[in-house]
Order: sequence, then structure tokens, then C-alpha cells
Amino acid sequence: MQQISATQLHTLIDNPDKPLLLLDVREANEFDYCHIEGSLLMPMQSIPQRLADLPKDKTIVTICHHGMRSQQVAHFLLQNGFTDIINLTGGVNAWAAEVDNTMPRY
Repeated sequence: MQQISATQLHTLIDNPDKPLLLLDVREANEFDYCHIEGSLLMPMQSIPQRLADLPKDKTIVTICHHGMRSQQVAHFLLQNGFTDIINLTGGVNAWAAEVDNTMPRY
């Protein structure tokens, strides 16, 4: 599994040659409070039941608050046949600190 910083992700998002699925694995109330634009909310506990909803032919970037839950989900996806998985190190907290300082932090 690859790791990516918030700054690196920001650069990747702007690259039309590499379409990404931004998979936010936090809970709905966390997502409602703040999220990276274009992210898909799929809480961590729902991932096993929703594997078929995720594309295996696209790069998936896993996102959470600080990067720990998303790292667990990234490992789970790799164990279930997904190959192009990237974890956002530091999560939305890092995104707010490094990329979008208008994003609320908690």
C-alpha cells in the first residue's frame, strides 16, 4: 500500500490522467462536519458489505481523520483483490493543515 501526503494528494487530484476515487471511511457526522470535495462517504464498518460498490480498476485513496482507520481499510481492500490503493497520511486533519486552511478541524 502506498502512503501519500495531503500536498501530494492535492497535486494528484488536479491530474486528469489519473482518475481517483477518494474514499472517506469516517462516520457520517464527521463527514458532514468536513471532507475533501469529491469524496465518497463509506464508513469503515460498512466496507465489507459494500466491496462490490468499489471499482477495482481505479486508484482508491482511503481517507479518515488522522490516517489510522483509512490505513486499516486500505489493508482490507488489498487483502480483497484491490491493487491500486493509497492511504492519506494524516487524514483530513493534514489536509486542513497543509492544503485547505478554511476546512474546519476537530
